[in-house]
Formats: sequence, C-alpha cells, structure tokens
Amino acid sequence: METTYVAESEERLRHELEEKGIFVLSVHGSGGALSFKLPQRRKIPAKDFTLFNQELATLLKAGLPLVQSLDILRKRIANPVFRGVLDDVYEKVRSGTALSEAFAAHGTLFSGVYTASLLAGEKSGSLEGVLRRYVHHTKIIAAVRARTISALIYPALLMLLAVGLVTGIVFKVVPQFADFFKQMGNGAELPFATQVLVAVSTTLVSQIWVILGVILTTIVIVGFWLRQPGSRRQLDAMLLKVPFVGVLATKFATAQVARTVATLLSGGIPLVNAVETSAKAIGNRAVAEELSDVARQVREGTGFGAALARKKTFPDVAIEMVEVGESTGALAEMLNSVADFYDEENETTLTRFAGLIEPVLLIVMGAVIAGLVLALYLPLFKLSSLAGG
Repeated sequence: METTYVAESEERLRHELEEKGIFVLSVHGSGGALSFKLPQRRKIPAKDFTLFNQELATLLKAGLPLVQSLDILRKRIANPVFRGVLDDVYEKVRSGTALSEAFAAHGTLFSGVYTASLLAGEKSGSLEGVLRRYVHHTKIIAAVRARTISALIYPALLMLLAVGLVTGIVFKVVPQFADFFKQMGNGAELPFATQVLVAVSTTLVSQIWVILGVILTTIVIVGFWLRQPGSRRQLDAMLLKVPFVGVLATKFATAQVARTVATLLSGGIPLVNAVETSAKAIGNRAVAEELSDVARQVREGTGFGAALARKKTFPDVAIEMVEVGESTGALAEMLNSVADFYDEENETTLTRFAGLIEPVLLIVMGAVIAGLVLALYLPLFKLSSLAGG
C-alpha cells in the first residue's frame, strides 16, 4: 500500500508521523520530494480494538452519526499506532469513503473478516448490529484460546522445570562429583550407573559449543525453510497428521471456520464470499487452502456440506450438521452450534489431558532426578559400607 504525506519540512513530517505511531527510519530527497522508509507497523492490541468496536456500536445505537462517533473515539485511544490509524480512517470517512474501505486501506492490519463484516453492515444498513456480532465472535475465539493456553501452561511449566533441573545436574553437579571420584581411585571401580552418568556429562560439557552450534544451525535452517513459499502450509498439513495434536488442531480449525462463516452469514455476506473470507482468516494454512477450494466448488453450484465432505479433513459430525442447516435454511445457526460443540469438546479433551499428564510428568520427573542423584551417591554408599566393614 502506497501512502503520500505532505509536510512543510522533514522535521514537521517526522513529528506528524510519530504522533500517529509511525517512526521514520530514514529520509532522503528524490527529485525535490522527500522519500522515507518506514518500519513494519506493529499490531493493534486486541483489547483496544474490541473496546473500540463496542463503543462504536453503542454510539451508533444512541443515534450519533458515524463521522462524529469516530471523531469522539479516536481522541480517546492511547495506543499511538491505533490512534494514527483511526485518524486516517476518520479523515477518509469524512471525505466520503465507506468505513469498510477506510479500514481495508490499511492492509493486513485488520482481518478480512472485520472489513467484510463492515461491508455487510453498510449494505444492510445495520452497522451497529454487525459490530456487536463481530465483537461477540472475537470474544468467543479469544476465550477459547485463553482456555486452551491455561490448560497447557502447567504441564509446560513442569516440562521446563524438569529440563532445567536435569541440565543443572548434568552440567554443574556431576562434573564436581566427577573430580571427587577421581580422587577416590580407579574410575572402573565406580558403579555402572555412575560411570554412564559421568561419561555422558563429560561428553556434553566438552562438546557444549558443538551442541549449541548444531542447535543454532538447526534453528536458522528451520527459520529459512519456513520463509519459503508453501513451507508453512506443509508444516500445518503435517501438524494435522500428528496423533492427538492433529485431532485437536482439526477440531479447533473446524470451530474457527464454522464461527467465522456464521458471523459473516448473519451479517448478510453471501455464502461464497463468507467462505472465501474465512479461508483468509484461518491460522492453519492447509485448512485455509482446502477451504478456498470449497469456496470455488460452492460457486460452481456444489452444496457447502458436499464440498466439505469431499475434502476428508473436516469431521463427519460437522459435515452432517452443515447439511442439515442447508436443508432447513438455518445454516448460520447450525454453524454456531458446530463451533460451540467442538469448542466444548476441545476444552474437555484438554482438561482431561492436563489432569492426566500432570501426575505423569511429576512421576517421571521425580524418577529421573532420583535416578541421577542415586547414581551420584552410589559410590559414597559403597565407600561408607567398606569403611564400616
């Protein structure tokens, strides 16, 4: 997206842009004009964006004109990036541009679902209702993600704690014991478990830079591979095939697709456009690609449920519910039911998983650490028994 800014001088230009949250990296003259490079825009905080839409819907419901509502809200925004965007949106709307076009002009800063919802509200004359449906949509998705993270955070912390303790023992404690064991006599007299532990620790400590180099190289290679076209899609496709994780990812994507399409349909967007827009908003690129093909089939006359069934990715229950919704003329309501069903199922699965994995991790972590400590103290036990004899 190309944007032209007019200012009296370079200093004035910098000042105006920084007030909008855009920080200039470099400026140089080009044919009497000033050209400059801008850093990539930061994301707008989801909390601020949701609050803005809630307040905008409230002001519109109270009868205030759209331009006046935007003027009131833009002055209350603290985030400089968002404030700069709203200033631009306000000026565009005041000059006659549609609200959906004004937000769409900022590219990927706003999701296609949001701009499509605004367009539907403008065409139907119910912008306030569309905004409320969008806010409800984002709140539900955020709540699902929050519950997913909260269910996994404790097992993740246990794993990190276990790795940290084992690393500390191997790299710090074992080398000190190894020096002590050398003073005791021949290393061959040490118990087998102690010999193995000391050998592993010695190797890891001596090759630490090689190991770090391999890890760093792997990270760089993976990062480079992910930047290649189609790599993220391949990774997402592989994720769907991983046992347990793939099932959860499929259900989460299904719920996200269903809720997004339902939100757009409720706002008056045609089914084909709703599916196409949803495909751009889905995080899993493999699912997004298949959804784009579903949209193409629907445009050609295939039923939505039948097109989904051909992909073999979406669960059978979801497809059956979609077909029922199509046949009864209540597709949006049925899609919301699909989303609720899979969100609840995922939450139940994750809660059970967390409840099961926590004691397993504690037992495994305790067994590993106890084994390491026992291997370290076996020579001391042997030495004390010999001294007592």
